[in-house]
Amino acid sequence: MAQIPVSAPARMDEKITIVTGAAGGIGRATALALAQAGSTVIATDIGDDAEFADSKIIYRRYDVTSRDATRSLVADVLSEYGRIDALVLCAGTISHRHLTDSTDDEWQQMLDVNLMGVVNPVREIFPVMADQQMGKIVALGSIAAKIGGVASGPSYVAAKSAVHGLMKWVAKNGADKGIYASVIAPGPVETPMWETVTQRAAPSAHGSVPLGRFGQPEDIAQAILFLCSPASNWITGTVLDVNGGMLMD
Repeated sequence: MAQIPVSAPARMDEKITIVTGAAGGIGRATALALAQAGSTVIATDIGDDAEFADSKIIYRRYDVTSRDATRSLVADVLSEYGRIDALVLCAGTISHRHLTDSTDDEWQQMLDVNLMGVVNPVREIFPVMADQQMGKIVALGSIAAKIGGVASGPSYVAAKSAVHGLMKWVAKNGADKGIYASVIAPGPVETPMWETVTQRAAPSAHGSVPLGRFGQPEDIAQAILFLCSPASNWITGTVLDVNGGMLMD
């Protein structure tokens, strides 16, 4: 049984963190927040390059849908740093199609990116963290998984709902090994992906968000930092709502 430390300030000094989907939006803000808190961050995404001013952020091209690429990434990080202290799963895509208009290809893409893009890193890094007897995993879920969608389609809702359930399994089965696992469920956040929603039937911030504005990537990044840091050493298996009061659960 791992020795679970008492909670401490939200610093990440000397920690090694992998962030997926880090080229833009929430993932980029998260990589910056973790680096500012002291972590060395391996920021990954599907593109060939992404620029970060912070020297503690190292960019690596990585396809979350590939298990072979995942194994290679994990092996390289362990060879360079010897450990992986935190894993943040921000890679994702969205669909808006109604159930009756949805296609097999769309469903497969949602499952490949939004679900297997979490499964692949988690199943490779879980044993690493078990050997260390410590590690924190945070996945980006969605308010859509809790209320049946905002302006997204059913394939997105289903994939994100599966992520919520998976992370609870990881939390339950990793607790005695010092592995924490939680989900951040954002409400509407102004990112390039959200812009594709606002072109459709997006909610009004003043009409649906009690705090009167949509979220910014930094709002989510700071919540992720909290769950990755020692400040959350007695929190696991939670789905943390970060939505300006849009859902009060």
